[in-house]
Amino acid sequence: NGGDGSHEHPTQALLDALTIRRRRGHLSGLQVAICGDILHSRVARSNIHLLNTMGARVRLIAPKTLVPPEVERLGVEVFHNMNDGLKDCDIVMMLRLQRERMNGNFLPSVREYFHFFGLDYEKLGHAKEDALIMHPGPMNRGVEIDTDVADDVGRSVIREQVEMGVAVRMAVLELLVLDSSEGDG
Repeated sequence: NGGDGSHEHPTQALLDALTIRRRRGHLSGLQVAICGDILHSRVARSNIHLLNTMGARVRLIAPKTLVPPEVERLGVEVFHNMNDGLKDCDIVMMLRLQRERMNGNFLPSVREYFHFFGLDYEKLGHAKEDALIMHPGPMNRGVEIDTDVADDVGRSVIREQVEMGVAVRMAVLELLVLDSSEGDG
């Protein structure tokens, strides 16, 4: 599927998987934590499907109000505490709060959200020492991720994700064009 506004984002999942594979050489067996607004995230849904298919073990970390009901049926573990959820993770993927899709009180305040669920070096210390930091963008610094963590040149692959996004989407478009031109002949 090509994705839609609020349910799926397959090209983001493809570029995330490619970014991980380029850095780690594989996805199978990696522990991937997807953290943040899981309930409203099309990126989370697409990544859950692709990462599970590729053999990664997926954990979701979010407040209870931002986790879809019965999401465990998708083969993920759910945590409501960053320190517990990040323990021994290879990949930490942060998601933004999608306030434009929220029509109620999903959290007390942005400040409190960052305190409990924002990625800073203290929380990141629970992941593996060489854990990669990812974010699909747009990024809200100081809300879901600390600026220093986002810009950590040794661990953050956020800029690489942007670069892979162009390449992956060009490849998908090329495949579509080639496939449609073969049908014309």
